[in-house]
Amino acid sequence: MGFSKRGAAEIVLAVTAVVALLQFSHAAVYKVGDSAGWTSIGNLDYKQWSATKTFQVGDIIRFEYNAQFHNVMRVTHPMYKACNASAPLATYTTGNDTINITTKGHHYFICGAPGHCQAGQKVDINVLRTSETAPTTAPEGSTAASVPSAGSPAPSPSSGISLRASKGSLITKLCLAMAGFAVFVSGFY
Repeated sequence: MGFSKRGAAEIVLAVTAVVALLQFSHAAVYKVGDSAGWTSIGNLDYKQWSATKTFQVGDIIRFEYNAQFHNVMRVTHPMYKACNASAPLATYTTGNDTINITTKGHHYFICGAPGHCQAGQKVDINVLRTSETAPTTAPEGSTAASVPSAGSPAPSPSSGISLRASKGSLITKLCLAMAGFAVFVSGFY
């Protein structure tokens, strides 16, 4: 039984597609403010909301808001601290904005409507290095829907669905299994 070039190419393509799907499914989607969304009403504490999440590179941050009254501006740290909306790095205005997190570190967002940032409509999305750990508990009285209690697993995305594999071990095992299967099947070509 020979090993054809076409068969090898098909196997490599299939394994590549599975690996790409697994890497995509590794991301989590977080709705900023959970069920309340992105708003200046209700005294939502976005600092506390973000402190109860474990953000990673590849995650998606979703801002849902009434576009007649709010927007989302990505700003620098000094602009975030001062609620300065004069020269944002990016501005989003659809009312349903998704932002892919592609780098580690702090990502600062404010609402540019007058007075909204000063009223607390700002969030710091801190993407940790893999060696760092995030908080696993939240202070009493939190309004976030996905806040865990002490001793529970790490926070889940606000959608309630986590597609993350634990520390990549599932992806590694699946990739090794696919590679082994590819070698096995290649003997039949």
